[in-house]
Amino acid sequence: MNTIKAKIENPLSDLISDEIFELLDAHGLIDDKAVRDYQIRKKFKHLRSSKVSAGDAIDSIREEYPYLQFDTIRKIVYQISK
Repeated sequence: MNTIKAKIENPLSDLISDEIFELLDAHGLIDDKAVRDYQIRKKFKHLRSSKVSAGDAIDSIREEYPYLQFDTIRKIVYQISK
């Protein structure tokens, strides 16, 4: 019996290969919240480098993640790496 496996989009393609992402995801080793926060920080840096104000950048990100509050996104983008 052939199993059709859906191709998962790799949100970390600039860091790891698709195969490694799929393997980690299949074993439950991907932290979805951490991946989301990484994508938010990446988009914020891109918007800021395009001369968009910090407030407007956060508002733009909120359109993509409407369930997050302005302050939550602000904390994500300004969080200091541990």
